[in-house]
Formats: sequence, structure tokens, C-alpha cells
Amino acid sequence: MSNVNTNLKLDAGLSAFIASLAIDSIGRTQPTSEITRLGDNAAKVKLSFALDEAVEQDDWQLGITPAFRPTFHWAPHLTPTDNHIVDQHSFRSPALIAHDADRWLAVVPDLDMMLGGTPVRWYMDMNARDNRLTLGMSRYQVTEHVLYEKDSGAAYPQGTVEFGFYVLTGEGEAYTDNPWRPVLELLWNRWGSPLFRQGEPVGHPLEPYVDHAYNWAFNTWKDAVWQQFELDGRTVGAPVFIVNVTQSPNYPGVVNEREFRSVWNQAWFSSLRSASGMYRYGQEKGSREDLERARMAKELALSAPQREGFFPAVIATEMERIVVEGKTVNRSKGWGTAFWGNSNRNPVTRDSREAPYHVLDMSFTSLLMLRWYEELEKDERLLAYAVRYGDALLGLQDERGFFPAWLDPNTLKPLAVLADSPETSMSVTFLLKLHEMTGSETYLTAALNAMDVVAEEIVPAGRWEDFETYWSCSSYGSGHLVDRKVERNNMYKQCNFSIFWTAEALLAAYRLTGDSRYLRLGERCLDELLMSQASWQPSYIYVSALGGFGVMNCDGEWNDARQSLFAELIIEYGKQTGRQEYIERGLAALRCAFVMMYCPENPTTQAQWEQAHPFFGREDYGFMMENYGHDGVVNDHGLGIGEFTIFDWGNGAAAESFLRIRDHHRELLEQHGMIGQTTGGEVR
Repeated sequence: MSNVNTNLKLDAGLSAFIASLAIDSIGRTQPTSEITRLGDNAAKVKLSFALDEAVEQDDWQLGITPAFRPTFHWAPHLTPTDNHIVDQHSFRSPALIAHDADRWLAVVPDLDMMLGGTPVRWYMDMNARDNRLTLGMSRYQVTEHVLYEKDSGAAYPQGTVEFGFYVLTGEGEAYTDNPWRPVLELLWNRWGSPLFRQGEPVGHPLEPYVDHAYNWAFNTWKDAVWQQFELDGRTVGAPVFIVNVTQSPNYPGVVNEREFRSVWNQAWFSSLRSASGMYRYGQEKGSREDLERARMAKELALSAPQREGFFPAVIATEMERIVVEGKTVNRSKGWGTAFWGNSNRNPVTRDSREAPYHVLDMSFTSLLMLRWYEELEKDERLLAYAVRYGDALLGLQDERGFFPAWLDPNTLKPLAVLADSPETSMSVTFLLKLHEMTGSETYLTAALNAMDVVAEEIVPAGRWEDFETYWSCSSYGSGHLVDRKVERNNMYKQCNFSIFWTAEALLAAYRLTGDSRYLRLGERCLDELLMSQASWQPSYIYVSALGGFGVMNCDGEWNDARQSLFAELIIEYGKQTGRQEYIERGLAALRCAFVMMYCPENPTTQAQWEQAHPFFGREDYGFMMENYGHDGVVNDHGLGIGEFTIFDWGNGAAAESFLRIRDHHRELLEQHGMIGQTTGGEVR
């Protein structure tokens, strides 16, 4: 049993925020302590244990009791019971934050100590119910998808064991209105920015990655990736939703398609978004073939049949199970069996054919149509399609201002699940753009009403619940947490996707109205989003990670593909506010969008891929899993590397993001060495 030392002396400044600090011994050894003031609102605490002998101790912790009763709590991961912890696997921008109406307190692990190596993994815990913030050391195990629990077997060697953390404090609205800003500044200024300026996570131009992505999709893997077929008398095409390593030309076994063969225009997997990148690439290279492929994907999006303005997000083929070389595998029956449906990531069914219409997906696709019309081609069909949808969308808005999440596929009536969620924010951005392009005040009024209710009911509470929060791979809480907080943490299960949509909508609202409250609230949302971005490079993450994003407070991903979608918004906030940190974070996210690609430009990642899939070779350059460490465990032998690529949520999405940002913010990419020499010419 460890002993508890409660005698750490706090100065008057810290005592106003911390009522007590209880520190376990390691074995029988009490720590020596050192508190260094870093200014009026920050202090650094260092603990040292001089162990005379090795100690086996399953758990060590220090507990901090705030000197006030917080009304707001934040931690990077849920810990619904006393045995759950926030393992260091989720230390992307690690902190525990709590505040009431006046006082704000944050605790940040000392990342320099972690970089020096630790004998036992570090963790954090937020117990809002008992008003306790905990830092500790323990082994861990993954339960659910993904929660972390303490495990037995921790051991400390003879010698000195150190542990440290920062304490940040503040008073007044500047802290409570945006509780993440001081933490982000500390993390980026001390660890993130120096790494970024050294070239992390990718220190050379990005065009070669784009070339790899398109060569992979349309050359070496073309037979598996590119789908081209006739639909209602039109030739359409797009990269397939998903491929896996069994479809590699170098794979020695039998091909087994991972999921149903399909093409999506959905908030994650958007073939129209990827096609806009293909279009820009075709223009740059003077390639008629690339432009033709982009236009075929546009035709496919326009082919989605509208019912009263609404339209499906997925076109798919029938599948079958067949035996090949003695192995039962999944295969498509071909595009002659095509049918329209919707995303099977929803609360109703996993059958795409029966899935409800998703308002989020329709609003995103319609927004992309408007952006294509505005920036790439004045195809009047795109604007007309979006207007038909926009007019239908107005009829869905409830009396408070929210738009529903899903519509019954038969009746087109709204479903009750997430009927008042932050998914509404995507419809705000779409309607604001539709107002810009048509001049209709009706769209503007509806958009601002929706924006205001999200600002009032969603943002302060942190109710970031969307389709991915419960109905993707992390289903924890789908039966008991929807619209409810985890009591022990005083937090909702949260997904950063809906934080992004809201930050995007708030910036658009500010630019249209000039109302500064939208910008202030947008910065708060952006900073909450950035708490899921890697602000450092841990030694125990075996690929480059600076600037990459996680997903939610109940999952394990690093370097998730959403960083390619987030990058430009972060940059735009930087330009709007003059905050250099945002510029660097946005560019780091763009760099990190290519880190998981299998190619010679990523030697560390390439080695991990070849550990996991030894048959990979030159023909696989460009293959890119959507994230790293998805299941909450990694090692330096390929654990954490995946086995599939989604072009529209991976390599193709990253390529599109780079090409779009280069068109919009070329000077920034040039300034930071992210652009090399390009070649191009007239369209052939």
C-alpha cells in the first residue's frame, strides 16, 4: 500500500485555486517536491522519488481538489468509473480543465519529462462528482471502443523516478469564455511551434504525395479503385468507397472486399469533394483525362435522384459471398445491380438500402456543389440542384431553429434522434453560401436562427453529439448517453466533427454579418477543436504526429483523415484574427494529412507499413490508412497500422485539401516550404 503525503506547500496564489494536493508514495518512499513560479498565472511542479530498491506498485497518483466547486469540466477522454483512466495514448493536447463563474484551473502534464522516458505510463482522470483532478502512473488495458482502464503490473526501477506538471490559473470572463486558450498557448509555444518550424511532421514540399495519391488510384490500383459505369444514359465514375490490402497487386492471397462496393457523397466520404481536387489537378497538369474523371464524379453526384428536394448519399452494388481457392470471400455483383441508399452509420439500421436520409450529408454535398460552381465550373445544374434542396431544407427547421439529423426514408418525416444537434451547423454554412449566391434573405434568416440556437444550447454545454459520436465504430453510450452527460465527468460523449462544423458556420456568419460575437464564439469552438490536435510528438507514437487530429473523447485515433478537412478553417481563423498559432496549426494539420501514406517520402511510416504488410512494394505507393492507433494500442512493429484505404477519407481527401489550400493560400505554403516546382500546361 502507498502512503499519502498532503504536505506540499502551496503559495497564496495557488491556494486560492487548489484546496489540497494529495500525493501517493512509491512503495515507502515519499517524494521531494519543487514548485517553480512561471508568472502570476502559472507554476511548474516537480516530484522526485529516490528509490532504494525496485518497487512493484499497480497504481500511483496525485489528487488535486479545487478550492471552488466547478460548473464546467473538460478532459480529453471519458472516465465513466473510478477504474477508468485517460491513458497517455490520448495525450494529444493533454490537460484537465475546470472552472466556475469566476475561477479557472488547468493541469497539464510535463511533456518534457515524458519525452525523457518514464518507467510507467502516465494517465489523467477527471472526477467531477467528487471534485478531484488526478494525475497518475499505471499500466492500462483497452475496453469498449475505446475506453482505458487501469491494469496491474507496474514496476519502478531502483533510482530516481520523476513526475511533473504545470498548474495554470485565471480569473474572469477571459478564462471562462474560452477555457482552452491558455492551455493551447502553453502547448504550442513550448512544444508544437518549435517542432513545426523544424519541419515537423513533414519537412518538404507536398506535391509528390499528391502525385502518389493519383497514380495509386488511377494507375497501379486502378482496377480496384476506379469505378466507371453507365447510369440513366450518362457515363459516371468515382473512386470506390474502400479498398483493403488484399486488393494490392502485390498481395499473395485471395481478394476479399471489406465492405459493400459503393460510392458515397457523405460528410466523411465525399466523392464530390475528392473530385474537386482531381479537377484542380487536371487543370494544373493540363490533363484532359483527370478533368474527365472529375466531371464523371460530378455527374454521379448530380444523378442522385431528388425526392421533394432530398436525395440519397450512397450508390452501391449488390454483394455476394463466394468461395475462391477454398476461401469464402466478399465480392460485388457489379454495377448492373446498382441501387441508391444512405450511410449505414446511423441509429436505425446498418442496411444502406433502408437507411434514413441524413440532412448533414445532403447539406454538405449541396455546399460542395455551390463551391464547385463558384470556383471551378459555372455548371448551372449544380446551383439548381442546391436550390431545390435548400428550399426543401427550410421546411424542416423547427420552431427553435434546429434542423433534424435524419428523415424517414419512406415518409421523409424527421426522426426524433438528434433532432436538435450541432449537425445543424452544416446546414447553416450551406444556407449562408446559398444566400451569398442567390441573394435570398430567406436563406440568411433561417441560417442565423439556426446559428443562434446552436450558440445558445450546444456550445456552452459542450453537447457535441453527431452521427459519429454513437453510430460509427465507437458505439459506447448509444443506448444510454444520447442527450445525457457522463455524470462522473460532467461531460457529454463528444465528437470533434460537430465542433468543426460549428466553428466553420460561426466564421461564415461573422463574415456575412460583421457581428463580432460570432467570431468570439467561433474562436472558442476552434480552440475546443484544437484540444484534439497533437501539439507535440510523443516518443511512444511511432509515426510523425504533430498537427494530426483525434476524433472524440471515447476513441483512440491519431492522425485521423479529418485533419485535411480541418486545415483550411484553422488557417482562415489565423488570417482573420492575426493569430500566428492558428496559421502554424493549420499548416501542421495539412502536412500531417500525408503522414500515413505508404511512400519513400515517409520512411518512418513506410517501415511501419512493411512491418504490418511485408508484401507492400512500389505499386502500393500512395496507399494510406485513414488514421493510426485506432484501437488505443501501438508499438514499433506495425501495431496501430491499418489495412484499408478510403480515397475520399485518406489520400484523395488529403490531395484535394492541399490543392485547394494552395489555390487559396499559396503565399503561406511557399513561406513554409510546402510547395515545390510544378509542371503543367494546356489541357490536352
